[in-house]
Amino acid sequence: MRTVTTAALVASTVATGLMAGLFAAFAYAVMPGLARSDDQVFVQVMQHINRVIINGWFLVPFLLPLPLLVLAAVQPGGGHGGAARWWIVAALVLYVVAFGVTGTQNVPLNEALDKVSLAGDPARLKAARAAFENTWVTWNTVRAVLHTAAFGCLSWALYLHGAQGPGTGR
Repeated sequence: MRTVTTAALVASTVATGLMAGLFAAFAYAVMPGLARSDDQVFVQVMQHINRVIINGWFLVPFLLPLPLLVLAAVQPGGGHGGAARWWIVAALVLYVVAFGVTGTQNVPLNEALDKVSLAGDPARLKAARAAFENTWVTWNTVRAVLHTAAFGCLSWALYLHGAQGPGTGR
């Protein structure tokens, strides 16, 4: 049982770190870079990104931590004791909140922007960008912070889990 818990904890920590890195990179590099572009380029690039990001390389680390964290938190006889379990539960809560932010804030903004015609009136592109950019950037920063906090919790849980060693049952 400890091996299952360890594997779930390691995989969810790595996946959560990947998501934290992705959302942080958008916060400190991608979106500030796009902010310097004109409205048409901004809308076009975000449409392209939002269409291509739905792939296995994104979906696996985005979705996998949820069931793995539940498994690691409730695994009977997992050997991680009470201290690590609370950090795992904290990470799960943070991850669920971040997942909710993505689903309720960023995805609807992405879907609305995807409907904007690039051949349209420049004023429409400007309005679409205005309705998207600041709100999306804010919520992306929120989810980057949440994923980073979840990663920190999981890193500490992994340390505690490993420090207890097999069979210590503390």
